[in-house]
Amino acid sequence: MKYISTRGQNSQKLSFNQILLAGLAPDGGLYLPETYPQISADELQVLREASQKSYAELAFLLLQKFIDSDDISAQDLRKIVEKTYTPQIYKYSRLPENAVQITPLTKINENLYLQELSNGPTLAFKDMAMQLLGNLFEFVLQKYNRQLNILGATSGDTGSAAEYAMKGKKNIRVFMLSPHGKMSDFQRAQMYSLNDENIFNLAVKGMFDDAQDIVKAVSGDAEFKAKYAIGAVNSINWARVLAQIVYYFQGYFLATANNNQKISFAVPTGNFGNICAGHIAKQMGLPIERLILATNENDVLDEFFKSGIYRPRKSAETFVTSSPSMDISKASNFERFIYDVLEKNSAEVKKYFENLVENQQFSLQDKLTDLAKFGFISGKSSHQDRLQTIKKIYQQTQGKILIDTHTADAVKVATDLQNADEKIVVLETAQAVKFEKTIIEAIGEKPIRHSDFANIENLPQHFEVVENNVADVKKIIEKNC
Repeated sequence: MKYISTRGQNSQKLSFNQILLAGLAPDGGLYLPETYPQISADELQVLREASQKSYAELAFLLLQKFIDSDDISAQDLRKIVEKTYTPQIYKYSRLPENAVQITPLTKINENLYLQELSNGPTLAFKDMAMQLLGNLFEFVLQKYNRQLNILGATSGDTGSAAEYAMKGKKNIRVFMLSPHGKMSDFQRAQMYSLNDENIFNLAVKGMFDDAQDIVKAVSGDAEFKAKYAIGAVNSINWARVLAQIVYYFQGYFLATANNNQKISFAVPTGNFGNICAGHIAKQMGLPIERLILATNENDVLDEFFKSGIYRPRKSAETFVTSSPSMDISKASNFERFIYDVLEKNSAEVKKYFENLVENQQFSLQDKLTDLAKFGFISGKSSHQDRLQTIKKIYQQTQGKILIDTHTADAVKVATDLQNADEKIVVLETAQAVKFEKTIIEAIGEKPIRHSDFANIENLPQHFEVVENNVADVKKIIEKNC
């Protein structure tokens, strides 16, 4: 299995270990495998049986299809996934009967299910990939006796998930950019209360897109990137997307009795990473009917799937909402999907994204029929929609299921677009406790929080406020490396 850039099909083909540490490709593109492995009917049954043994066993079999044994041997890969996916790490399920499962499925009604993805250490779905990424980084860095300085941007959950996965790990430093004052109190407390020597929190005066632009600018400086060994944990890193493919397979197996059935997935998204993993799972042969994309008021992706026009907003036009992890207008993973839409024509991809820089938009209106074949459908949700949906699900389940604001966006869009007899699995974003103010507004009471997170907002916080400036961030990296 070799990997190529979305913008340079004739450029050097790299191994998994090479792209794991590289992040963004030198030509500004994103790494993808040359081809997606295809899952036969027999293999799908083997994967179903593996999923019944453990999540780690399923992850091992799927990851093997993307990672050559020359990079990571089967024995070592199995050790990594078994170390990553344990009930001791993913221990925060709200339902006692689900305590030993990694991504349990909860039935909301006859044809609507919730897949819990936020039972990890930071109570967000990002843990599902980030815990694996941390262990992969540690293994590969030790193998090659290298160091890595991770530069990332977060709109809320990526930062804490990355930091909890990397804290204390040898040969790794983390420089995490976040939009100053734009995350929830709980999210800020989770990130900024860490005081590990290898963690640096930088609060950027601006929006998430500004922070993400800084990451891409630094990563695009080949000389600086090489000198300071800059790597990525954002979903521009292929390993993040790869790890997320696994829970689509697990969700499918949990929701179906056999492999002749089809289901749909509803995914709240801003950066297109999570739903991109679903797209790839579908291309591999997982029987997915539709991928239901939900946005909040920042509806760039909803606009694209309805019109064929991709028009990212400027920071000043990006709304600050009650589902802050989706307050994104530039979907950094979107290029991987466009590469498939354009039939893997890297020259065309490069042209479109260069046009995006020049004209702030591009159009694929002439390819709406092509878009439809990938099974995407989209919708958006507002603050009032979130409040009503949270309250409705809470009441329908007699107080057993309390969803967060992002998951509420997906539930709202899923129920609006659901066909008769269509079985939909909604992917959970985070636990409700991370967005306490909005939950109180929705149901009139505080969400119950685990004792491990009691008074987290009162812990000392360690961060540095920085200007929205690439040079300032570079100076901080230089100073601490």
